[in-house]
Amino acid sequence: MHILITGITGFAGGHLAEALLARGDVRLFGISRSGLWTSPWRHLAQRVTLRPCDLCDRAAVEELLRDVQPERIYHLAGYAHVGRSLAEPDAAWAGNLTATRYLYEAVAGSGSRPRILFVGSGMVYGDPRSNDRAHVESDPLLPANPYAASKAAADLVSYQFTRGPGLDIVRVRPFNHVGPRQAPEYAVAHFAQQIAAIEQGRQPPVLETGNLEPQRDLTDVRDMVAAYLLLMERGRSGEVYNAGTGKVSSMRVVLDHLLARARVPIEVRQRSTLVRASEVHVARADATRLRQEIGWQSQFSLEQTLADTLDYWRSVSSQ
Repeated sequence: MHILITGITGFAGGHLAEALLARGDVRLFGISRSGLWTSPWRHLAQRVTLRPCDLCDRAAVEELLRDVQPERIYHLAGYAHVGRSLAEPDAAWAGNLTATRYLYEAVAGSGSRPRILFVGSGMVYGDPRSNDRAHVESDPLLPANPYAASKAAADLVSYQFTRGPGLDIVRVRPFNHVGPRQAPEYAVAHFAQQIAAIEQGRQPPVLETGNLEPQRDLTDVRDMVAAYLLLMERGRSGEVYNAGTGKVSSMRVVLDHLLARARVPIEVRQRSTLVRASEVHVARADATRLRQEIGWQSQFSLEQTLADTLDYWRSVSSQ
Protein backbone atom coordinates (compact mmCIF):
# COMPACT_ATOMS: atom_id res chain seq x y z
CA MET A 1 0.00 0.00 0.00
CA HIS A 2 1.28 3.47 -0.92
CA ILE A 3 0.91 5.89 2.00
CA LEU A 4 1.77 9.60 1.93
CA ILE A 5 2.44 11.68 5.06
CA THR A 6 2.56 15.44 4.60
CA GLY A 7 4.71 17.03 7.27
CA ILE A 8 6.55 13.77 7.92
CA THR A 9 9.66 15.50 9.31
CA GLY A 10 7.65 17.14 12.09
CA PHE A 11 7.04 15.89 15.63
CA ALA A 12 3.88 13.83 15.09
CA GLY A 13 4.83 13.02 11.49
CA GLY A 14 8.01 11.24 12.49
CA HIS A 15 6.29 9.23 15.21
CA LEU A 16 3.52 8.33 12.75
CA ALA A 17 6.09 7.13 10.20
CA GLU A 18 7.68 4.86 12.80
CA ALA A 19 4.30 3.40 13.74
CA LEU A 20 3.37 2.70 10.12
CA LEU A 21 6.71 1.10 9.34
CA ALA A 22 6.35 -1.13 12.39
CA ARG A 23 3.16 -2.53 10.84
CA GLY A 24 4.99 -3.55 7.67
CA ASP A 25 3.58 -4.08 4.16
CA VAL A 26 3.58 -0.38 3.27
CA ARG A 27 5.54 1.81 0.92
CA LEU A 28 5.87 5.07 2.78
CA PHE A 29 6.33 8.49 1.18
CA GLY A 30 6.68 11.81 2.92
CA ILE A 31 7.01 15.45 2.00
CA SER A 32 8.51 18.53 3.54
CA ARG A 33 9.35 21.87 2.02
CA SER A 34 13.09 21.23 2.09
CA GLY A 35 13.01 17.52 1.40
CA LEU A 36 15.59 17.08 4.18
CA TRP A 37 15.31 15.05 7.36
CA THR A 38 15.54 16.87 10.68
CA SER A 39 17.97 15.33 13.18
CA PRO A 40 15.44 13.33 15.28
CA TRP A 41 14.22 11.48 12.18
CA ARG A 42 17.33 10.85 10.07
CA HIS A 43 17.12 7.13 10.84
CA LEU A 44 14.00 7.01 8.63
CA ALA A 45 15.92 7.98 5.51
CA GLN A 46 16.61 4.38 4.48
CA ARG A 47 12.97 3.33 4.76
CA VAL A 48 10.95 6.33 3.62
CA THR A 49 10.96 8.16 0.30
CA LEU A 50 11.13 11.86 1.22
CA ARG A 51 10.22 14.41 -1.42
CA PRO A 52 10.56 18.20 -1.34
CA CYS A 53 7.18 19.80 -1.98
CA ASP A 54 5.57 23.12 -1.11
CA LEU A 55 1.85 22.44 -0.80
CA CYS A 56 1.18 26.03 -1.83
CA ASP A 57 2.62 25.20 -5.26
CA ARG A 58 -0.27 23.71 -7.27
CA ALA A 59 1.90 22.21 -9.99
CA ALA A 60 4.25 20.59 -7.49
CA VAL A 61 1.36 18.99 -5.61
CA GLU A 62 -0.19 17.64 -8.82
CA GLU A 63 3.16 16.17 -9.89
CA LEU A 64 3.64 14.60 -6.46
CA LEU A 65 0.29 12.80 -6.61
CA ARG A 66 0.94 11.54 -10.13
CA ASP A 67 4.27 10.07 -9.02
CA VAL A 68 3.24 8.60 -5.66
CA GLN A 69 -0.38 7.60 -6.39
CA PRO A 70 -1.14 7.28 -2.67
CA GLU A 71 -3.96 5.10 -1.43
CA ARG A 72 -3.93 6.87 1.94
CA ILE A 73 -2.85 10.37 2.89
CA TYR A 74 -2.15 11.57 6.42
CA HIS A 75 -2.27 15.36 6.11
CA LEU A 76 -0.21 16.70 9.02
CA ALA A 77 1.66 19.50 7.24
CA GLY A 78 0.84 23.05 8.11
CA TYR A 79 1.84 26.19 9.95
CA ALA A 80 2.24 25.18 13.60
CA HIS A 81 3.36 28.25 15.58
CA VAL A 82 0.55 29.68 17.70
CA GLY A 83 2.41 32.64 19.18
CA ARG A 84 4.34 33.49 16.02
CA SER A 85 1.14 33.55 13.96
CA LEU A 86 0.21 36.87 15.57
CA ALA A 87 3.22 38.46 13.86
CA GLU A 88 2.99 36.54 10.57
CA PRO A 89 -0.68 35.79 9.86
CA ASP A 90 -0.14 35.50 6.09
CA ALA A 91 2.20 32.56 6.64
CA ALA A 92 -0.35 30.91 8.93
CA TRP A 93 -3.19 31.25 6.44
CA ALA A 94 -1.07 30.02 3.53
CA GLY A 95 0.42 27.09 5.44
CA ASN A 96 -2.89 25.88 6.81
CA LEU A 97 -5.75 26.88 4.53
CA THR A 98 -4.15 27.39 1.10
CA ALA A 99 -1.95 24.30 1.36
CA THR A 100 -4.89 22.13 2.43
CA ARG A 101 -7.15 23.40 -0.35
CA TYR A 102 -4.50 22.89 -3.03
CA LEU A 103 -3.92 19.32 -1.81
CA TYR A 104 -7.63 18.49 -2.06
CA GLU A 105 -7.98 20.15 -5.46
CA ALA A 106 -5.04 18.08 -6.74
CA VAL A 107 -6.58 14.88 -5.34
CA ALA A 108 -9.92 15.70 -6.94
CA GLY A 109 -8.25 16.41 -10.27
CA SER A 110 -6.22 13.21 -10.18
CA GLY A 111 -9.28 11.02 -10.58
CA SER A 112 -8.20 8.82 -7.64
CA ARG A 113 -9.94 8.66 -4.27
CA PRO A 114 -7.37 8.04 -1.54
CA ARG A 115 -8.59 8.02 2.03
CA ILE A 116 -7.39 11.18 3.79
CA LEU A 117 -6.96 12.00 7.46
CA PHE A 118 -6.94 15.76 8.05
CA VAL A 119 -5.15 16.64 11.28
CA GLY A 120 -6.57 19.87 12.64
CA SER A 121 -6.33 21.35 16.13
CA GLY A 122 -8.30 21.59 19.35
CA MET A 123 -7.30 25.27 19.40
CA VAL A 124 -10.13 26.00 16.94
CA TYR A 125 -12.64 26.07 19.82
CA GLY A 126 -11.04 28.93 21.75
CA ASP A 127 -11.94 29.26 25.44
CA PRO A 128 -14.72 27.03 26.82
CA ARG A 129 -17.89 28.58 28.22
CA SER A 130 -16.77 27.47 31.67
CA ASN A 131 -13.39 26.17 32.86
CA ASP A 132 -14.81 22.83 33.99
CA ARG A 133 -16.41 22.10 30.60
CA ALA A 134 -14.72 19.98 27.93
CA HIS A 135 -15.09 20.83 24.25
CA VAL A 136 -17.33 18.56 22.18
CA GLU A 137 -17.23 18.38 18.39
CA SER A 138 -20.48 20.32 18.03
CA ASP A 139 -19.13 23.38 19.89
CA PRO A 140 -18.82 26.58 17.84
CA LEU A 141 -15.38 27.36 16.45
CA LEU A 142 -14.14 30.54 18.16
CA PRO A 143 -10.41 30.72 17.32
CA ALA A 144 -8.38 33.29 19.26
CA ASN A 145 -5.35 33.76 16.98
CA PRO A 146 -4.37 33.45 13.30
CA TYR A 147 -3.03 29.92 13.82
CA ALA A 148 -6.32 28.69 15.25
CA ALA A 149 -8.41 30.63 12.71
CA SER A 150 -6.48 29.22 9.76
CA LYS A 151 -6.76 25.68 11.19
CA ALA A 152 -10.51 26.18 11.64
CA ALA A 153 -10.81 27.29 8.01
CA ALA A 154 -8.81 24.25 6.84
CA ASP A 155 -11.08 22.04 8.96
CA LEU A 156 -14.15 23.50 7.26
CA VAL A 157 -12.71 23.19 3.77
CA SER A 158 -11.96 19.55 4.57
CA TYR A 159 -15.65 19.01 5.31
CA GLN A 160 -16.65 20.93 2.18
CA PHE A 161 -14.57 18.62 -0.04
CA THR A 162 -16.39 15.57 1.37
CA ARG A 163 -19.68 17.09 0.16
CA GLY A 164 -18.41 18.16 -3.24
CA PRO A 165 -16.55 16.63 -5.04
CA GLY A 166 -16.97 13.81 -2.54
CA LEU A 167 -13.47 13.11 -1.25
CA ASP A 168 -13.01 10.52 1.49
CA ILE A 169 -11.77 12.72 4.35
CA VAL A 170 -11.88 12.07 8.10
CA ARG A 171 -11.10 15.01 10.37
CA VAL A 172 -9.42 14.93 13.78
CA ARG A 173 -8.95 17.81 16.22
CA PRO A 174 -6.01 16.85 18.43
CA PHE A 175 -5.43 18.78 21.61
CA ASN A 176 -1.88 19.35 22.85
CA HIS A 177 0.44 16.38 22.35
CA VAL A 178 3.85 16.11 23.94
CA GLY A 179 6.67 13.63 24.29
CA PRO A 180 10.19 12.71 23.19
CA ARG A 181 11.66 14.50 20.16
CA GLN A 182 9.34 17.51 20.27
CA ALA A 183 11.02 20.78 19.25
CA PRO A 184 12.07 23.00 22.19
CA GLU A 185 10.01 25.93 20.95
CA TYR A 186 7.07 24.19 22.67
CA ALA A 187 6.68 24.59 26.41
CA VAL A 188 7.13 21.06 27.77
CA ALA A 189 10.11 20.29 25.54
CA HIS A 190 11.56 23.72 26.36
CA PHE A 191 11.38 22.98 30.09
CA ALA A 192 12.94 19.54 29.68
CA GLN A 193 15.71 20.82 27.41
CA GLN A 194 16.66 23.51 29.95
CA ILE A 195 16.68 21.04 32.87
CA ALA A 196 18.94 18.66 30.95
CA ALA A 197 21.32 21.49 30.02
CA ILE A 198 21.44 22.73 33.62
CA GLU A 199 22.17 19.23 34.94
CA GLN A 200 25.15 18.97 32.62
CA GLY A 201 26.48 22.43 33.50
CA ARG A 202 25.77 23.83 30.06
CA GLN A 203 23.34 26.46 31.39
CA PRO A 204 23.16 28.42 34.67
CA PRO A 205 20.68 26.89 37.17
CA VAL A 206 17.85 29.19 36.08
CA LEU A 207 14.89 27.97 34.02
CA GLU A 208 12.95 30.56 32.02
CA THR A 209 9.22 30.22 31.42
CA GLY A 210 6.27 31.99 29.92
CA ASN A 211 2.80 32.06 31.49
CA LEU A 212 2.38 28.97 33.70
CA GLU A 213 -1.35 29.39 34.38
CA PRO A 214 -2.92 28.01 31.14
CA GLN A 215 -4.36 24.51 31.53
CA ARG A 216 -3.88 22.02 28.73
CA ASP A 217 -5.13 18.56 27.83
CA LEU A 218 -1.78 16.84 27.26
CA THR A 219 -1.65 13.58 25.31
CA ASP A 220 1.47 11.54 24.66
CA VAL A 221 2.38 11.81 20.97
CA ARG A 222 2.54 8.01 20.78
CA ASP A 223 -1.07 7.79 21.95
CA MET A 224 -2.04 10.51 19.48
CA VAL A 225 -0.45 8.62 16.59
CA ALA A 226 -2.38 5.51 17.66
CA ALA A 227 -5.56 7.57 17.33
CA TYR A 228 -4.57 8.65 13.81
CA LEU A 229 -4.02 5.05 12.75
CA LEU A 230 -7.40 3.96 14.13
CA LEU A 231 -9.19 6.89 12.52
CA MET A 232 -7.74 6.02 9.13
CA GLU A 233 -9.16 2.51 9.53
CA ARG A 234 -12.45 3.20 11.26
CA GLY A 235 -13.30 6.90 11.05
CA ARG A 236 -16.46 7.97 9.24
CA SER A 237 -15.89 10.02 6.12
CA GLY A 238 -16.96 13.62 6.65
CA GLU A 239 -16.98 13.22 10.44
CA VAL A 240 -14.79 15.03 12.96
CA TYR A 241 -13.28 13.58 16.15
CA ASN A 242 -11.67 15.25 19.13
CA ALA A 243 -8.49 13.58 20.39
CA GLY A 244 -7.32 14.12 23.96
CA THR A 245 -7.32 12.65 27.45
CA GLY A 246 -10.13 14.76 28.91
CA LYS A 247 -7.84 15.83 31.78
CA VAL A 248 -6.07 19.16 32.09
CA SER A 249 -2.89 20.22 33.85
CA SER A 250 -1.53 23.72 34.24
CA MET A 251 1.91 24.42 32.89
CA ARG A 252 2.92 25.10 36.50
CA VAL A 253 1.98 21.54 37.48
CA VAL A 254 3.82 20.15 34.45
CA LEU A 255 6.93 22.12 35.35
CA ASP A 256 6.73 20.96 38.97
CA HIS A 257 6.65 17.33 37.78
CA LEU A 258 9.77 17.90 35.69
CA LEU A 259 11.60 19.80 38.42
CA ALA A 260 10.89 16.97 40.86
CA ARG A 261 12.95 14.75 38.54
CA ALA A 262 15.81 17.25 38.20
CA ARG A 263 19.16 16.15 39.63
CA VAL A 264 20.21 19.66 40.76
CA PRO A 265 18.40 22.65 42.35
CA ILE A 266 16.88 24.98 39.74
CA GLU A 267 15.45 28.49 40.04
CA VAL A 268 12.40 29.39 37.90
CA ARG A 269 11.99 32.84 36.32
CA GLN A 270 9.22 34.11 34.04
CA ARG A 271 10.40 35.95 30.93
CA SER A 272 8.00 38.45 29.40
CA THR A 273 9.00 37.63 25.82
CA LEU A 274 7.77 34.05 26.34
CA VAL A 275 4.26 35.20 27.34
CA ARG A 276 1.76 35.14 24.46
CA ALA A 277 -0.37 38.19 23.83
CA SER A 278 -3.42 36.02 23.12
CA GLU A 279 -3.76 32.88 25.21
CA VAL A 280 -6.53 30.30 25.55
CA HIS A 281 -6.75 29.70 29.30
CA VAL A 282 -8.25 26.20 29.38
CA ALA A 283 -8.35 23.59 26.59
CA ARG A 284 -9.93 20.23 27.44
CA ALA A 285 -11.14 17.60 24.96
CA ASP A 286 -14.27 15.51 25.22
CA ALA A 287 -13.09 12.51 23.20
CA THR A 288 -16.16 10.34 23.86
CA ARG A 289 -16.79 9.92 20.13
CA LEU A 290 -13.21 8.76 19.53
CA ARG A 291 -13.37 6.24 22.35
CA GLN A 292 -16.84 4.87 21.61
CA GLU A 293 -16.77 4.78 17.80
CA ILE A 294 -13.08 4.14 17.15
CA GLY A 295 -12.03 2.26 20.29
CA TRP A 296 -9.11 4.51 21.23
CA GLN A 297 -7.69 4.67 24.74
CA SER A 298 -4.60 6.49 25.96
CA GLN A 299 -1.82 4.22 27.23
CA PHE A 300 0.76 6.66 28.60
CA SER A 301 0.32 8.56 31.87
CA LEU A 302 1.42 12.20 31.96
CA GLU A 303 4.12 11.26 34.46
CA GLN A 304 5.56 8.66 32.07
CA THR A 305 5.44 11.07 29.15
CA LEU A 306 7.29 13.76 31.11
CA ALA A 307 9.89 11.26 32.32
CA ASP A 308 10.49 10.03 28.75
CA THR A 309 10.71 13.61 27.47
CA LEU A 310 13.29 14.58 30.09
CA ASP A 311 15.31 11.42 29.43
CA TYR A 312 15.28 12.22 25.70
CA TRP A 313 16.72 15.69 26.30
CA ARG A 314 19.32 14.26 28.68
CA SER A 315 20.46 11.94 25.89
CA VAL A 316 20.59 14.81 23.38
CA SER A 317 22.53 17.05 25.78
CA SER A 318 25.10 14.36 26.42
CA GLN A 319 25.97 13.92 22.75
